[in-house]
Order: sequence, then C-alpha cells, then structure tokens
Amino acid sequence: MSEAKAPANWIQEHLNRYLATNGAEGYLWDASVGGGKGMVPTLLLTTVGNKSGRVLTMPLIFGRSGSDYLVVASKGGAPTHPAWYLNLQAQPEVELQVKGDKFKARARTAAGEERASLWAKMVGIYGPYEQYQAKTDRQIPVVVLTRM
Repeated sequence: MSEAKAPANWIQEHLNRYLATNGAEGYLWDASVGGGKGMVPTLLLTTVGNKSGRVLTMPLIFGRSGSDYLVVASKGGAPTHPAWYLNLQAQPEVELQVKGDKFKARARTAAGEERASLWAKMVGIYGPYEQYQAKTDRQIPVVVLTRM
C-alpha cells in the first residue's frame, strides 16, 4: 500500500470499529480472515508519512516481549515494505493504542538472534507470517515498540 491509497475495506472497518469502541471491539481480530487460526490481539500504530506528512493509523497483530510490543512488517509477503514501516524508519517515535491505552513509543527493527527469536514468537501468534516470508525475497522486519 502506498501512502496515497486508503487501507483495504476490511482493514478500514477494523480500524473504525477499534476507534469507535476505544478498543472494546477490534482488539481481538478473527485471524481466520487472513488464513490464521483463532482470535489474535491487535493494536493501532500511528505514524506520520515520511514523504506525505499524512498521519497513517493501521491495526496490526502484536505480541509482547517483556514490556515491549512486537509487530511484523509483512504486507502479506509483498516485495516492498508497508508504508507504515517506511514511516517509522524515518521517524521512530510513533503512537500506539492497545485497547483503550494510548501512548507514545519508540520503534526499532530487531536484528540477528533477537529477530530470529521474536520472529518465532510472532509466527506462534499468526502462522501465515511463514507463508508471507516464503513469498518474498526481502527479510520481513520484526519491529520492537518500547513505551516512552
């Protein structure tokens, strides 16, 4: 998705429901929609466009590592990174909403052994990440979000 495009309808519906209910609806997402199993937790990540300056908010599946939040920049295995990932690379200070908890966080991309460990954790939450990685030559980033 480029910064100029709106999110797909199902993503926009998820985002709207999350925002309208302060996370009471939308926090748990039915992963079968995307080929996964069961209900998975989601957060809202807000970045500022690195080229457009537009605010972009995306619902993303997340995991935890201690007090940090983890998200995966998969874009369904597309050959390019998602816009939100490019945005946080340019400006690592982001905003998160987890259910009704809204806060600022600093993003960084995991590397090496840390990435391998966190990748396995995220695949355990949402199995289709493995198929996404198999579809692309890029290494799909695992992003660590630390509350500020």
